Amino acid sequence: MSATRHVRRIEEAVSAMHGPPGRWYWLGLALSGGAAAFGAYAYSILFREGLHRTGLLRPVGWGVLIVNFVFWVGIAHAGTLISAILFLFRARFRTAINRLAEMMTVFAVLTAGLFPILHLGRPWFAYWLAPLPNQRQLWVNFRSPLAWDLFAVSIYLVVSSVFLLVGVIPDAAALRDRRCGGWRARLYTGLAFGWRGTDEQWRHYTRAYLLFAALVTPLVVSVHSIVSWDFAVSLVPGWHSTIFPPYFVAGAILSGVAMVITVLVPLRRAYRLEDLVTPRHLDRLARLVILTALIVAYCYVTEILMALGAPPEDAERSTLVARMSGPDAPLFWIAVSGSCLGPLLLLWRRVRGSAPALLAISLGVNVGMWLERFVIVVSPLSHGRLPFGWRPYSPSWVELALTLGSFGWFFFLLLVGLKLLPPLSIAELKEQAAHQGAGPQAAEARHAG
Repeated sequence: MSATRHVRRIEEAVSAMHGPPGRWYWLGLALSGGAAAFGAYAYSILFREGLHRTGLLRPVGWGVLIVNFVFWVGIAHAGTLISAILFLFRARFRTAINRLAEMMTVFAVLTAGLFPILHLGRPWFAYWLAPLPNQRQLWVNFRSPLAWDLFAVSIYLVVSSVFLLVGVIPDAAALRDRRCGGWRARLYTGLAFGWRGTDEQWRHYTRAYLLFAALVTPLVVSVHSIVSWDFAVSLVPGWHSTIFPPYFVAGAILSGVAMVITVLVPLRRAYRLEDLVTPRHLDRLARLVILTALIVAYCYVTEILMALGAPPEDAERSTLVARMSGPDAPLFWIAVSGSCLGPLLLLWRRVRGSAPALLAISLGVNVGMWLERFVIVVSPLSHGRLPFGWRPYSPSWVELALTLGSFGWFFFLLLVGLKLLPPLSIAELKEQAAHQGAGPQAAEARHAG
């Protein structure tokens, strides 16, 4: 494919994705909107009646609401990895998928930020978490994990949103110049921020984008490390571990990349993006899944060996044995199979080259990582230091409805975002086509050679 034809294919793909929605799009929007509305109804029950409508009881004070918070914060890490870190390492395969990953980051953070507020019990007092002047002249408890989560999530949301908007500027200007009028033209005019594509603007833009990429990169480590400290700073057996920060970061990147693949494979088929999102892109994402899955498996093995090396009466060992053989054992082994064993199939090139197999493995990783967070949160609380306080936890239908609603909310935002924002990085794809001179197929052939 020549460079000119490749540029034309980019413009055709963007026009198709911004064209009139088809019936499958409306069906997806209706299903996701319905799930989000069902979750909103479940939330209204908690708002009116309190947390006693959940399955939370002593000693399990954290349940599915915190599980969903940790899960969605992890999903948000894929955009930062693919867009910022790979940009700093000059990985060219990111150009066709970075915009989708950035959008998923912002929408996943918006989803994750809901759950600490839901878990408060009195969400109308959520502003107490912020260090704002109040009538009682009191400061927030800066030693509380709730305060840490507020700072981490809010900073990550602001920086990720700015990073997304900065990358959209040249593409919004290109779409602005192609449209005659209407609300879309006004939207793209605002998102373009007066962009005209001059040499001076490009010089400032490239420097600013590099600066934001360097600024966002430490957040990959810091945000989920702070989330892990919610658990690690406690004295609860099974939580009090220094391995939690790297363990959580690796798991977050694994689940985030798997979610990108889960969304990208159907999107690639629906809009016929095979020329832009090539098998090479999917192969590189699959290799990231393998890498992070091996890191997560290493953390599993380290945690198990450290606990089994303790005396038989040690609480850490007792908690681990209960996690692997107690009431939560099926969930634990499903999590291990989905997040550690399933990705090993991607070591075979034939499996990596099959889009259906890649999609199935990514779905298994997402299920496994959610169950892993469930076991991490619930198992140490239900099997604590005092045997007479051991009690299993079962989520209520309200918590399950909120979980379903969070997925509906995320995919509803994503479907709307695909129609409003440029779904592909037009400027970067055109730049790559100009540098390579023959498009991604020739680049792939050169790489294979």
